[in-house]
Amino acid sequence: MPQHPGPARQITFAPMTTADLDAVRAVEVAAYAHPWSQKHFHDSLQAGYPAVMLLGETLPGDKPQTARPDGRVLLGYLVAMPGVDEVHLLNITVAPAHQRQGWARFMLDALVLWSRGQGAQWLWLEVRQSNAAARRLYEGYGFSQVGLRKGYYPAGQLKREDAVVMSLNLMTSGSEDAAP
Repeated sequence: MPQHPGPARQITFAPMTTADLDAVRAVEVAAYAHPWSQKHFHDSLQAGYPAVMLLGETLPGDKPQTARPDGRVLLGYLVAMPGVDEVHLLNITVAPAHQRQGWARFMLDALVLWSRGQGAQWLWLEVRQSNAAARRLYEGYGFSQVGLRKGYYPAGQLKREDAVVMSLNLMTSGSEDAAP
């Protein structure tokens, strides 16, 4: 069973709903220079893609930006797209105030377990070529670079940035914690 990282707190996964989109979008805008729009999230939910939030009890020092009416804090979220024998990770985000505490890896563990449970053999993602921290996380997790999508991401002032395409063979690799 994966151990949860970060400060000791009660945590839970909850399905993302349209009622959560304002809070999710606030985290997205705080986390990225080129965030997903609310329409991206809405369309993903409408398509029935798995979208979950990682929620934790509020602790002293938590930023009010991620506090919810139920008293829990939005630590992060992910959106994935299942396919035939594969899952494509579309978005994984940790709220800036909770980054570098292991929550992204924790969410990856959960996604790997879920994907394997769906019979998926591969997990795919794209990551900005300049996002060294995320690339280190994915490489450390066992993902391999398999390609490059030229000009995939907006980069401001009419520029574009390449995306590194990465995959994880769910049948032979992944986090030791995520093994069934």
